[in-house]
Formats: sequence, structure tokens, C-alpha cells
Amino acid sequence: MGTVVDDAASVEFHDFFERHYAELSRLAHLLTGEADAADDLAADALLALWHRWDRVRAADHPVAYARGVVANLARTRIRSAVRERRRVSLFWSQREEKTENPDIAGVIDVQEALRRLPFRKRACVVLRHAFDLSEKDTALALGVSVGTVKSQTSKGMAELQKVLGSRGGPQKVHAAMARGGETGGTAR
Repeated sequence: MGTVVDDAASVEFHDFFERHYAELSRLAHLLTGEADAADDLAADALLALWHRWDRVRAADHPVAYARGVVANLARTRIRSAVRERRRVSLFWSQREEKTENPDIAGVIDVQEALRRLPFRKRACVVLRHAFDLSEKDTALALGVSVGTVKSQTSKGMAELQKVLGSRGGPQKVHAAMARGGETGGTAR
């Protein structure tokens, strides 16, 4: 008997999908302004609906429920895009710096040591030391608290100095990262 109910639910969902997919995709397009993302958002919404199909089909207005899911997914996508734009604007610098006689071996050592760090520590160290961002701006860029930036930067620098040994004092780490990881004469 369970398979009959499952088969009925599957047929019912398939019918719902066929009737409302285009509308949900159009809604996603209008909410986000992104034609490419609209189909993905509609598909993601319908997948979420399928996982909750018993609740959705019991709702008074399943289509309204589906529209709400699309709207929430679109809101999340827009927020992510806004955060990404903020991060990019924090990273972008219009000025060029010239580096004369770069310590290429030192830069390579620091780059290799940075790759060993977990992402959050690496991101905190790079943003604080290579991009000279404040703790507050680093926290904003990464979506974490200022306290997290402080602790992750401190731990990351300690790990770098441990990996680099006597060759890796804070000044060398900072100087190598300030060059933007470039091994040539110009860093951005």
C-alpha cells in the first residue's frame, strides 16, 4: 500500500512540476534579474518542495508555498551577490606598487607556508597583512566576528612562523605578502 501512496505522490508532484515550473522560473528571473540563474532557482525550489511534498500537498495553497520558496532562494542569492561585491570592492586597489629586487625565494616560502594553513586562517592573515585591512574590514569581508579575525590571524601567524622557522619573522611574512605574492617587479 505504501508504494501506491508513493506512486500517487510522485504522479501528483510531476503534474505540479509540469504546471508550475515555467511560472516559478519566471518569478526567479524577475526577482533576481538573472536569466541564467532563474532555471536553477526554480529547480532548487522544486527539489526542496519534493523533499517536503507531504506538507506542500496538504497546504491550502501549494503554489503560494512554492512561490515563497523561490522568493527565499532568490533573496539568499541576492544577499550572497551583495556580500561578494562588497568583498571584491574591499580587495580591489587602484594603486600600483613597484618592488625593486624582490626576495623571490622568500615570497615562494611564504606562499607555500600559506597554502598549508586552513582557509579561514589563511584568509585572515592575507587580508590583514597583504591587503592591510583593519580587523573590522576583514571581519566584514569574511562574514565573521572581529574576535574571530583576531584569533585566526594570531593563530595563522604563529603557524606561519613555526613553518618558516627563523626565516619567517613577522616582518618577512608581512613584506612577502605585501608584494601580493608576485615574484616579478609589480604587485597590485
